[in-house]
Amino acid sequence: MILGVFVLLELFGNSSCTNHHLGATKASTKSPHPAEIPFSKTADGLEYKIVHDEPGTLKAMVGDYMEFHIKSYIRFPGGDSVLFDSRKMNNDQPVPFTLTAPAFKGDLSEGLMMLTKGDSAVFRIPVDSLLSSGNQPLPWMERGKRQMVEYTVMVTDLKAADQLKKEQALAATKQAIIDEQLIKEYLGKQNIKASRTVSGLYYKVDKMGTGPLPQTGSTVSMNYTGMTLDGNKFDSNTEPEFKHLQAFEFKLGTGQVIKGWDEGIALMPKGTKGTLYIPSTMAYGTHSPTPLIPANAVLVFDVEVVDVH
Repeated sequence: MILGVFVLLELFGNSSCTNHHLGATKASTKSPHPAEIPFSKTADGLEYKIVHDEPGTLKAMVGDYMEFHIKSYIRFPGGDSVLFDSRKMNNDQPVPFTLTAPAFKGDLSEGLMMLTKGDSAVFRIPVDSLLSSGNQPLPWMERGKRQMVEYTVMVTDLKAADQLKKEQALAATKQAIIDEQLIKEYLGKQNIKASRTVSGLYYKVDKMGTGPLPQTGSTVSMNYTGMTLDGNKFDSNTEPEFKHLQAFEFKLGTGQVIKGWDEGIALMPKGTKGTLYIPSTMAYGTHSPTPLIPANAVLVFDVEVVDVH
């Protein structure tokens, strides 16, 4: 496979960073046009040019968190074409990415670790190098045709892994308090009596099924309808408007579903019907998979455990 950022694009595809530790020079007061800047090459063969060098002191390392706008092209003699444009495909929002170790000599990850917040650069990799490194070829790739994959990158944020972890933990703690209050207010207004787990998940059983509880690794077959606290439905496999009426199956406790489902469904044997009231920290948090679910939304699921294998 083509590792790291290229995989991300398909789905949508050794010193101070300030000096760009591979020999890049600082941009002048009046920056030249990117086309006027010549490409340099790292010792491992990655071609690059720094278009804008913002002063920065954070040295990017494997595991650190980066956000950037990125556009990729296929360059070949006689023409070129755009492969991916994150601004168009990600609603003009930067792409989040955890920095990975280079998978081969000249990998794009090597270039990303040259950059600090605010920097912009261009990188290019010969298609022949990608294919020679054991990457899975894509339909348009041809050996010996002097094809290049070129990336333009503008970094909007960069955080060390430990800093990001601390910030996420603090934000999750604050959000959990907000979610708890929202769920309590909702249950009170609806006059619903629900049980609470230690994690903050609330659930109500309308009909208890029979048999043993599902275990980690069990394949569970479900019917469900999901909605936000204001009653807006965002998905269902029992209502025709969502166009997938077959039972939903997943392996319990393996991360195939949100945490609230893994914990809540484990409390319900085959035949159980009930409702899960899931804090955003056990659902999608700030990264919603659909505009129908706002960021940090508490979710309500009416569920039925159809079968357990």
